Amino acid sequence: MTTTTVAVDAFLCDGIEAVGGKLYSLGIGWNSISAPAFPARHPRIGIGVLIHVPYTATNLMHEFLVHIQSEDGEVIPLGEAVPGSDPRTVEGGRVVRLGGQFNVGRPPELPPGDEQLVPIGFQVDGVQFPAPGRYEVVVEVDGRPEARLSFRVVQVHQLQVQIPA
Repeated sequence: MTTTTVAVDAFLCDGIEAVGGKLYSLGIGWNSISAPAFPARHPRIGIGVLIHVPYTATNLMHEFLVHIQSEDGEVIPLGEAVPGSDPRTVEGGRVVRLGGQFNVGRPPELPPGDEQLVPIGFQVDGVQFPAPGRYEVVVEVDGRPEARLSFRVVQVHQLQVQIPA
């Protein structure tokens, strides 16, 4: 880990993929999920992350972790753990964090003071929310929260229409 601070831009979306140093996304710009009943399972949440690595933090190993938490700070499980899962990402047999490490180089043409971008896309399928409320995605780099993406999960009542006979 390093003491040089990176900056993070992040967003929620319906789907995301990182290809060739770029992020490709669908359905960017939402901050609420509707559900008819709880617990509610949401089909897919995309999380786009752009890590800005300053010149002085290149050629160093960095670690990133992403999790979803409730307004009470309770970490929301993202799925079942499999044998060999990283112990930093698992609690009680469930995956609660996604993450990894990266080391971005410093090419000879990079002038001092410039930065490198590291695009990362996560898709989390079938997240179960126990109750309506405010939740947030937390993006940590090198052990520090660098971005928080708040959203609300709300209960919507389905309209029942009765047609007279």
